Amino acid sequence: MTSFVVHRNGRAATSEELAPLAFAGYAHFTAMQVREGRVRGLDLHLERLRSASVELFGRSLPEERMRLFLRAALEAGPADVSLTATVYSPAGEFTAADAEPEILVRTGPPASGPKGPLALAAAEYERPLPSVKHVGEVAKTYFLRRAAAQGFDDAVFVDRRGRLSEGTIWNLVFWDGIAVVWPAADVLDGVTMGIVRRGLDRLGVPQHVREVTLEDLRSLDGGAVMNSWTPGIPVRRIGSVPLPGAPSFPDLLRRAYLTEAPTPL
Repeated sequence: MTSFVVHRNGRAATSEELAPLAFAGYAHFTAMQVREGRVRGLDLHLERLRSASVELFGRSLPEERMRLFLRAALEAGPADVSLTATVYSPAGEFTAADAEPEILVRTGPPASGPKGPLALAAAEYERPLPSVKHVGEVAKTYFLRRAAAQGFDDAVFVDRRGRLSEGTIWNLVFWDGIAVVWPAADVLDGVTMGIVRRGLDRLGVPQHVREVTLEDLRSLDGGAVMNSWTPGIPVRRIGSVPLPGAPSFPDLLRRAYLTEAPTPL
C-alpha cells in the first residue's frame, strides 16, 4: 500500500482535475501527522480550514464533509502518513467569481523533522495575510535557501518593528527560566502551537506572550521551533546571538504536546 494518495473531494484525483491546479496560488491548507489513523488537534485543523475558507472565499464547507474527505484519503493508504488538505476555489485565480470551495488531500510518508539544535538566520520579512496558512509563498523557500547558503539551517522573520515573529515553516517559542514565552507579532497560530499551549495549561506551566527582539534573546534561557512535524526542536543561535542549550525545554514542550490524546478522523 502506497503512502502517496491524492484525492479531490473524497475521490482519487485525475490528471485532468489536477492540471488546472498545477500553478495555482490562491488557496490555503493545513498539514498534519497521522499515526494509526489518528491526529492530535483535529479540532484546530478543522477550525483553521473553516476560518481560512471564510477569509479567502467567503464560505466554508461543513465540518463533517471535510472530515469525510480526509477519511477517504486515509482509507486509501497506510495508517501512518503525512497529510496535507488544501482548499481552493474551482473558479480559479485572478477572478472574483464565486464558487463553493473544493478540497485536495495529499498523503505521503510520515515525517518527524530535524533533530537540531538549529542555527537560524534572521531575515526582515512579514508574511501577507499572516493568520492564513496560504500557498504560493515563494519568500519562505527563498529565505530558507539564502540562509542555507550562509551556513544556517533555516531562517526566522523579523518584522518592521524589530520583533521576531515566526520561521519559514515554524512557530517560535522561548524559555525565560520560569515561563514559556510566545513572541508577540503577526504570525500564523500553528496547530502544534495550540496543542502545546493547551498542554502547558494542563501541566500548570506559566506562559505569556510578549515582544521578543534579537537583543532580548540575550536574556532568555532557551529557544525552540515547532510545526506539524514536531512540538519542539532546540535552537542554538538566531543570527549572531547564541541561545543556551536548555535541554529540558524541548522535553517540556513534548510533554505538553503528549498530554493531548490523538483523535480518529
